[in-house]
Amino acid sequence: MLGFFVSATNLVMNLGVLSMTWQPSMDWATAVAKSKVLASIRNFFVSRDVVEVETPLLCHGTVTDVHLEAFKAEYLSSVNDKETLYLQTSPEFAMKRLLASGYQSIYQMCKAFRDEPQGRFHNPEFTMLEWYRLGFSMHDLIAEVDSFLQDILHTKPAGLISYQQTFIDKTGIDPLSTSINACISFISEKGKLSPWLEEETSLDTLLQFIFCEFIESKIGLEAPVFVHSFPASQASLAILDTNDMRVAKRFECYFKGIELANGFEELIDAKTQLSRFALDNSVRAANSLEQKNIDEKFISALEEGLPQCAGVALGVDRLLMLALDKPHIEQVVSFTTKDT
Repeated sequence: MLGFFVSATNLVMNLGVLSMTWQPSMDWATAVAKSKVLASIRNFFVSRDVVEVETPLLCHGTVTDVHLEAFKAEYLSSVNDKETLYLQTSPEFAMKRLLASGYQSIYQMCKAFRDEPQGRFHNPEFTMLEWYRLGFSMHDLIAEVDSFLQDILHTKPAGLISYQQTFIDKTGIDPLSTSINACISFISEKGKLSPWLEEETSLDTLLQFIFCEFIESKIGLEAPVFVHSFPASQASLAILDTNDMRVAKRFECYFKGIELANGFEELIDAKTQLSRFALDNSVRAANSLEQKNIDEKFISALEEGLPQCAGVALGVDRLLMLALDKPHIEQVVSFTTKDT
């Protein structure tokens, strides 16, 4: 009988602890302010005749990017068969399928999922704003994102600098001609070298580490800054610059130490895109990582013909942190993943 009372007491105590975690992480006043920002976002696109669309969260294919991991889900497609589906890391592939089918300029605000540790600026389930503009160049889209930020965040006009120049300015390293050894030496001189970095064989990974550790916090402090023309090896889904094939027509936007957006003048050649996906998977295999299912329907859409366009993905939760002056992402979402 005593054991029963001890167990019951423990249960009540545990429920008491749990009762402290059921509340939302975002308060009511912030929820009201957030709804107004979201309305302003939609109004921005309405004023420019960009149409809101919706695409599935679950897909048979996923991204092959070595630095991105998608959540898996099992789908019982018939009584005896299960299929693996992936929660989207971005609605990009599906939205480009819409464009290839004849849709015009479109945008979407939706949930996206990335299997990465929860932190100040990231929740594994987050809100993504993504839009595509037919006929736009990279610089056309940069100008529009700048207008968007001035409209939503009331920012000053943004700065513009190449990836190469910002590296040289902040670190003295030319990312288009540097080496793995030079990067490791720089990191060591700064006192940030760790065993995994010493063993790293990817120049791009080392450049990304240097950018995040020594550059990101120093740019876009007073006004947003667009970093453009990333190395061709980091092109992802962007076209290469025909004036300088060492770089791609890709940009990222930073403001107050936060990476807000990642955009491309889009690659429309199916064979090139498929070869990039295959290369990603070969790198995954070499690093003992799972190879990912390529989205064949996306490749088929490219083969049919994607119109010339530029697209950008922007983190809405991070935007809200800036708009509402909140220091942590948990304050602008109802519940974080750890509290669900």
